Amino acid sequence: MRAIWKGALTFGLVNVPVKVYSATEDHDVSLHQVHASDGGRIRYQRVCEIDGEVVPYADIDKAFDDGERTVILTKADFASLPAERSREIDVVEFVPSEQVDLLTLDKAYYLEPDSTSPKAYVLLRKTLEQTDRTAIVRFSLRQKTRLAALRVRDDVLVLQTLLWADEVREAAFPALDESVRISAKELELSASLVESFSSDFDPSEFTDEYQQELRTLIDAKLEKGDSLDTSETFGEHDESESGAEVIDLMDALRASVEKSRAARDSKKSASA
Repeated sequence: MRAIWKGALTFGLVNVPVKVYSATEDHDVSLHQVHASDGGRIRYQRVCEIDGEVVPYADIDKAFDDGERTVILTKADFASLPAERSREIDVVEFVPSEQVDLLTLDKAYYLEPDSTSPKAYVLLRKTLEQTDRTAIVRFSLRQKTRLAALRVRDDVLVLQTLLWADEVREAAFPALDESVRISAKELELSASLVESFSSDFDPSEFTDEYQQELRTLIDAKLEKGDSLDTSETFGEHDESESGAEVIDLMDALRASVEKSRAARDSKKSASA
């Protein structure tokens, strides 16, 4: 595994240096598009619509178009954004774990402690386990501000990005508004059917049958000699384009608690 990002978890004055790793990987068989008649590889080129030239990836910037005007944003523009420069995963709040809607969960990442002492990392992990809380955090990754849930899986802190509230569509189906009568007997039989299928979930018992069948088909074609020489049909191609830890943890924790209490007391006084 290779770290894709390095930074620090921060809550209060506590700083937990971490490395970030992708927690999942795609095992789908990789397929290419080819010319049906001769098997030649189909490749797409980045062509400028003004001069018709093929543009190297290094010379490509991004732009916003409002329909009338275009604003070009360079790599330097993105690098200048304060959020993009930040290397902190900032804890916003700790919430009951059951309040995190599974529909909003997105990409998952493992966090590895990145300091000489993993004490702060272990303390945060044990605290989340003991309180049955999930930390809601905010951070920047690949030119996007992310909201994420920080939770514990086995002995590892897992960061799982969340969809923003306006990215979850409302289930507005007319059929849901219809009045439907369910008898007690129907409900009893349905519950009985559910019970007959009841089990403890073990994801290792399930496999991607489509990918297995696709791999079997490919292997059968190879065995029959129904294949082409890759170097001749695909041709040669250049793929080249393709915060410091707090020393005294107890002092940091005490200071953070006192700061939080002072903020609450000040807020109460102001509202009185």
